[in-house]
Amino acid sequence: MNTIVRGRPALACCVLLLPLAATAGEASIEETKTTVIRRAAATPVIDGNIDPAEWAGIVPIEDFHQIQPTEYAPPSQRTQVYLQYDKDAIYIAARLWDTNPITARIMRQGELMQGDDHLGIIISPQNDRRSGYLFAAGPNGVRVNAIYQNISQTQFDWDGIFQARSSRDGNGWTTEVAFPYKTISMDPDSDTWGINFFRVIASSNERLGWVSRNRSQDPSITGIVTGFSGLDKGIGLDLVPSVSVNQTRRFDPESSDSEVRPSLDAFYKINQSLNAALTFNTDFSATEVDDRQVNLTRFNLFFPEKRRFFLKDLDVFEFGRIGSLNVGNSGQMLSTTMASRENARPFFSRTIGLGADGTPVDLKYGGKLSGRIGRVSVGALGIRQDALGGVDESDLFVGRLSANVLSESSVGLVATHGNPRSNLDNSLIGADVLYQNSRLPGGLNLQAEGWVQQTETTGLEGDDRAYGLGVRLPSNTGWRALAGYKEIGANFNPALGFVSERNIRDITAEVAYTHRLRAGRFQFFFSGLDTRRVELLSGGLQSQATAWRALHFSTRSGDLSRINFFRSREVLRVPFQISRGVFIPVGDYSFNEYNIDFSPTSNRPLSGRIGYRAGDFYTGDRVNVSGQVTWRPSRFFRTTASYDFNDVDLPQGDFIVRLMSLRADIVFSSALSWVNLVQYDNVSGVVGINSRFHLIPEDGKEVFLVLNHNLEDPLAPGAGGFQSRFSELTAKVNYTFRF
Repeated sequence: MNTIVRGRPALACCVLLLPLAATAGEASIEETKTTVIRRAAATPVIDGNIDPAEWAGIVPIEDFHQIQPTEYAPPSQRTQVYLQYDKDAIYIAARLWDTNPITARIMRQGELMQGDDHLGIIISPQNDRRSGYLFAAGPNGVRVNAIYQNISQTQFDWDGIFQARSSRDGNGWTTEVAFPYKTISMDPDSDTWGINFFRVIASSNERLGWVSRNRSQDPSITGIVTGFSGLDKGIGLDLVPSVSVNQTRRFDPESSDSEVRPSLDAFYKINQSLNAALTFNTDFSATEVDDRQVNLTRFNLFFPEKRRFFLKDLDVFEFGRIGSLNVGNSGQMLSTTMASRENARPFFSRTIGLGADGTPVDLKYGGKLSGRIGRVSVGALGIRQDALGGVDESDLFVGRLSANVLSESSVGLVATHGNPRSNLDNSLIGADVLYQNSRLPGGLNLQAEGWVQQTETTGLEGDDRAYGLGVRLPSNTGWRALAGYKEIGANFNPALGFVSERNIRDITAEVAYTHRLRAGRFQFFFSGLDTRRVELLSGGLQSQATAWRALHFSTRSGDLSRINFFRSREVLRVPFQISRGVFIPVGDYSFNEYNIDFSPTSNRPLSGRIGYRAGDFYTGDRVNVSGQVTWRPSRFFRTTASYDFNDVDLPQGDFIVRLMSLRADIVFSSALSWVNLVQYDNVSGVVGINSRFHLIPEDGKEVFLVLNHNLEDPLAPGAGGFQSRFSELTAKVNYTFRF
């Protein structure tokens, strides 16, 4: 049974905000959809074929509408979703009719299905409008999952065990999915979950949904499913033993080493919504390598976490919405960098188990507690890290509490202790307040946050505080706006967090407008202005950047074009070495640049992106050409080549920076893949080769064979070209036992 409950009128003052969320002539539907789930008479077989006997008597959900290109317009294809459950799992089946050819070129497990048909499922077991999970399945049986890091960010490197199988016929395709309760954090005594669905039809560049507001779907924008009872999470124990065999060779000087490394991860559900995890002799040898970045700024780069142990329940440790400056579908602000957005994060897990230069550091053992106690989210992490170089063994701790207030808001505390990269004592304490109201008229979503942190480090006195404020009106149609403020003390030092700039006052703002067309060749036009100004707390300007996204437009097929203009100002108080032997002297520099970028839709076998940026650069000029080409002739093979070229001419010296990569994926089946990645940049002069066999006989059971090989360009004439410097071969097996 499906019902629609119309929302009550909001406060009259909110009506003033309506122009920010709606395009003239475009309808907005305020509703809450509900459905009742039925208990399964027998556990359905998850094989991708909807057996009428297994799903008999279930009334399907089929009141889908368009999200893209025209929200709330009737869909071009019919979709039916069936729900049932038993004591162990929730089961979902979908019949997806399609009169056009199905797009299904992705077959490697875990790969994002951009440009492919797929069904997405958002579940919020807590039904708190704050937390949740995203699962997706494609026509080839590919499974993708993510955890909502916060309302506006998803972490796709999170890995949860679930089943999905799909099949095709003359009417379209079908899929069946099973989510074990052991995979997610939930209260087995609750009879109500938040749930939502979306469908991507690649041939028409169409996105359908069950519930949406302002073309968005997330844990705060869901329908309601009721009727759960008698859920059994079992003992709640997952044991994941693994063993890796590693052979390492260094070429200069010549040396080799081999190691057999057993490891054990254990996950236990203490009660209905509180999880504990233990790790012993933790092994990250099969983790995917980082994508390389080249730095032409004075500040640190930010690399996202990819290690599974730290990704599990990572949403519990999020603080202050730091890192979240996006306010719509047109991407992050161009005047900011990822590092500046993440600046002052109190806990960043890559500080654990990795040295400052990226050298792995052994973790002897560790434990994690995460989950909910009533309205309170709890997170605690303790790690014993081995010594490395001159840094002694250390005990590291992170604690996080967050209490739900109002209907979608929260208040919280964070604390850290320990210093993984130094022998100096370090601790941090912080508090945050997050406000959200996604139920305003016209689909408007109002978000605001405030936070404060203070650190204590041996030898640093005073100026050790940071705080921030932010407010945003995110929107994918019509007007949108954002304003943010951070102040970070000169001695603010979160040893378990991330800092790229200190002693600053950081002010950000954006205003933008998206106009969507109901018919014709073009889907939307977008223009916006965003800016970032950074002042030194000790006085004076450090930098300022303004980006005018003059025109972004997309065709109905998904081809996207962008024209941008940039105005930058950099004030250097000490010389800045931008390249080997090239120093930018002290001074006040202003420069202008422009950028043209084109990205054809990924629905075609040949796709990619090309961009050109040119203009002033300090006392000279810069030309940047970047591009990517992906060729996917079939679901069994994909190759991607990318190139980023910077030609910088300065009075102090000219230099060229190149960053190149080549990736080739050979996918034998949805269970077996061979991924090869070669990366090179002329700054380090290192060619990195990563080759990775990955076998998944079934979810929770994995076999890896990984080769890493580095060759170095000595950058000296007549030196003989690239020479091997490091080689590592790793075989790893892990198996999940669930009780």
